[in-house]
Amino acid sequence: MELIRMGKVSVNHVVRKNPEFPVILGQDIVTMDDVSINQAKSVYVMLNKPRGLVTSASDELGRDTVFSCFEGARLPHLSPVGRLDKASEGLLLFTNDNAWADAVTNPATHLDKVYHVQIDGQADAALLQRLKTGVDVEDERLAAKNVTVLRTGEKNTWLEFTLDEGRNRHIRRLLEVFELGVLRLVRVKIGRLELGNLTKGRWRELTRAEIAALKPAR
Repeated sequence: MELIRMGKVSVNHVVRKNPEFPVILGQDIVTMDDVSINQAKSVYVMLNKPRGLVTSASDELGRDTVFSCFEGARLPHLSPVGRLDKASEGLLLFTNDNAWADAVTNPATHLDKVYHVQIDGQADAALLQRLKTGVDVEDERLAAKNVTVLRTGEKNTWLEFTLDEGRNRHIRRLLEVFELGVLRLVRVKIGRLELGNLTKGRWRELTRAEIAALKPAR
């Protein structure tokens, strides 16, 4: 009891000085002096992120975050695996397994990520080639591994982008060079994991096969 009141015990990385603070066994991470007392089981979750949510546990501007999608769920403390900006949608991963998250996000793995992007203009073969060739933007080389046309409207086009690296606002900044704006940006696939028919704002746990498939072999 005294150690708890002294602030030496944390639950889900937050110091708790109340000995009666509720703990969910097998889910919450309890540490004393940064040493695990009962490590929560590893959890791996995919979310279909809606547009307008910030990929953060909290936001200094008071904006809604992706964690609002987990309200009422009995989940341990999870962290996003990579990010999607506020205006972007689609497949977003969460876990409490830091080693797995690092393996998935490590640039050296070149794990493909696929996005469906609606632009406010037309796309011809020359533009697609230039997007794949890439351009230098603020001392960074921005390029797509592959780009194809999904469908074309009178004033806009849906493109499928494949990236094997993830720079900040990569696709948006790349298209800005060609004076093209993004109307929608939806991540639909990471490695072999597809968003599928998961409803927007809903989440599900990954299967063992999906977890293993996303972790590159050593």
